[in-house]
Amino acid sequence: MLIQDQYSEIRQGEKGAWVSIGAYLVLSAAKLGAGYGFNSEALVADGFNNLTDIIASAAVLIGLRISQKPPDNDHAYGHFRAETIAALVASFIMAMVGVQVLITVARSFFAGEREVPGVLSAVVAIGSAVVMVGVYLYNKRLATRINNQALMAAAKDNLSDALVSTGAAIGIIGSQLGLPWLDPVAALAVGLLICKTAWEIFYSSTHALTDGFDDKKLKTLRYSIERTKGVKSIKDIKARVHGSNVLIDVIVQVDSRLSVVESHRISDEIERLMEHKHNIMSVHVHVEPYMPGAEEEAGKDGTLS
Repeated sequence: MLIQDQYSEIRQGEKGAWVSIGAYLVLSAAKLGAGYGFNSEALVADGFNNLTDIIASAAVLIGLRISQKPPDNDHAYGHFRAETIAALVASFIMAMVGVQVLITVARSFFAGEREVPGVLSAVVAIGSAVVMVGVYLYNKRLATRINNQALMAAAKDNLSDALVSTGAAIGIIGSQLGLPWLDPVAALAVGLLICKTAWEIFYSSTHALTDGFDDKKLKTLRYSIERTKGVKSIKDIKARVHGSNVLIDVIVQVDSRLSVVESHRISDEIERLMEHKHNIMSVHVHVEPYMPGAEEEAGKDGTLS
């Protein structure tokens, strides 16, 4: 039942990806048109930023679609990591565009006199910021409700886009007030923000794909398992991210006098706890007998039990 619920939540997450794609299509066309029409480098850079966001959102959408495929012979854990791979691909695309924006801005600093961008380009930038704040709030609420990390990352990207548009508007208004250098400076900030966002997505994606896991969250999971009735101690615990899901491998020690049935009951209780309290997709519990003083004895004679 938990797996089916997760597939249903992923399908709901597609709505957020489509909302982002629709908004970016409209806004990128408006920004590029106004940016070139009113000579605003910052708005043009922001428009190209939104073009990369279309690709990134499309990659998230494709990843969500693939992750809904059920487990098969080659993917016993399912295809949930397709989300992470899609995000990784999107990070490379965003980085390339960000570098291109920085190169274009660098050339403009040596171009001599610059035309002051039209005031209407500032109106477009401010309107875009307002729209993206709305998209961010929608995606954030949806991602929180369905506990989807990929959509939450997209929501954070929506917020950064709102900030980028705000920066572009500031640069344009500054140019109108006799500070023409402020527009390319704002474009430079946009390029840097694109690269920063690309790096953050790249880092989080590679961290997950190499089985990295948040140490604080692992300690929280360990604490919950330690409090389970019948668990004497935890010998080892590992966790890894699988798409938006978490997989846990834990070795618990229980009273050596317990029967197999009683030990199995403790394992079931740990699995239920992880599912209902922490929304963990898969928990593999290995039970061993608790032997008080065994570690000390092993240390004295140099052998391991």
